[in-house]
Parts: sequence; C-alpha cells; structure tokens
Amino acid sequence: MTFPAFFDTIPSITLRDPLAQLLGAADAGLIEYSYADTVRLAGHSCPTVAGAYLMTVKALRTLYGDEPPQRGAIKAEFRNSQLEGTTGVVANVVSFITGATADNGFKGIRGKHDRRNLLSFEAPIDGDIRFQRVDTGDSVTVAFNAGVVPPPPDLMPALLGAVEDDATPEQRQAFAASWQDRVRRIFEQADHPDLVRCA
Repeated sequence: MTFPAFFDTIPSITLRDPLAQLLGAADAGLIEYSYADTVRLAGHSCPTVAGAYLMTVKALRTLYGDEPPQRGAIKAEFRNSQLEGTTGVVANVVSFITGATADNGFKGIRGKHDRRNLLSFEAPIDGDIRFQRVDTGDSVTVAFNAGVVPPPPDLMPALLGAVEDDATPEQRQAFAASWQDRVRRIFEQADHPDLVRCA
C-alpha cells in the first residue's frame, strides 16, 4: 500500500498498554500509532480523520506530557450523539488509539484491563471531546475547527464530478490530489491555536 508522501512527516504517538505487555504483544507494552495506522483503520484520509488524530494526540500530550499515555486508562466523552454527523468516525479513531470502548470492548481479566465504559456520548461539555485520565482524574477538552484550513472553492464540485459513473481517471486523480492536499495543509497548521482548541 502506498500512502501520500506527507504521511511520513506527521508525528506519531507512543502509548503504553499494560494488557499488551501482559500478553506479550509488545515489548514493555509500548505501541506506536501513526496517522497512516489511523487511515488503515478508517479506510480513508480526510479532514475529519485528520482532526480526530490531531485532537487525540494533542489531548494525550497535554495530559501526560513526556510520559507515554496509558492505553486502556483514558476516558473519552463526546458532546454529540454517536450517530450525529461524523462523530462515529471520530470515535473510532479515539477508540483505536486510546483503547476506550463503550460496552463492546475487552472485559478484562480478574477485574483488570477492562476497556468498557470508557467511551460515552452526549456529554454536557464545551468542546468536541473531553479526555480524562482514570488514574488522576485530570481532564482536557478539545475541539477541532477544519475551517482554519478552508478547501479550495472547486473541491466539492470536483468531488461530485469524481463520483459520477462517467468521470475520467484524470478527473478522479485530480480530485484525490486536491483532497489530500487539504489534509496535508491541515497537518502543516497543527500548531495553529484555533485548529485544535484545548482547555
């Protein structure tokens, strides 16, 4: 599989997963997650997937600093219903990186490593997602604003043209390049204070 070259420039994040360590899946339980891994999960790269990745990484770095975040010990609460807009897509990314699940995750072993009930929706928060450390109770709320990097005016017409049955390979290739160029520009603005607000 060949990804756009800019994927390689996006910083990854390493978490420590005690369950992975217990079961011998990763040395010292350390697992690295990249944007490319997130794209493999989602099956596509878009501003929503990019925003989910950026919000999660920024929140975890805020909560843990230089320490590896502990996967499976992080709660994530969403403002919206899981069926509203792109919330489900974002929640899948958050779950993938943090290990948090609603009621369908790993049940644990003798009361340890339970991944259930760490993901919830329709929370009364001022932001998109609130992340909370289970061990300390520290939390941070994040929100993503894709409008900081607006699409070119012809992007949506190009999308509609690209999905038509009679679209040419050149049309589809031109649209795909333009679409990923916006995602690239979003990551280039990762440190913009209004792209991912953190409180």
